[in-house]
Amino acid sequence: MKTMKKNISALLIALVALLVLAMPAFAAETGASADDQSAQTTVAEAAEDEETGEDTVTSTKAIASALAIGVAAVAGCIGMATVSSKAVEGIARQPEAEGKIRTTLMLGLVFIETAIIYALLAVILIIFVL
Repeated sequence: MKTMKKNISALLIALVALLVLAMPAFAAETGASADDQSAQTTVAEAAEDEETGEDTVTSTKAIASALAIGVAAVAGCIGMATVSSKAVEGIARQPEAEGKIRTTLMLGLVFIETAIIYALLAVILIIFVL
């Protein structure tokens, strides 16, 4: 149990570090010179800015989708491992209750997997609808 808590803590620390390191990717450019600021925006520059904006939205969707499905998958795996280990432990303690424990185990695994599939549907909506 202690090693599982250490693994979860390490995973959360890695996730926070990843999010903190990804922040500069969203920072706005501030290195424009005075000549660039005083010049009028041409049609070509406006089209380029619009294209860059679309690229930013696409990259933001990709990062959000990856984080959402990654967190759902990791949480689902941890939940499934916990449920499975407890079911095996319960069967070892009471072999005569194997049928009931197995039925409950399968039902619990289905609910966990359903939550992961809902996360996948949310990711698909993020990518294609928003």
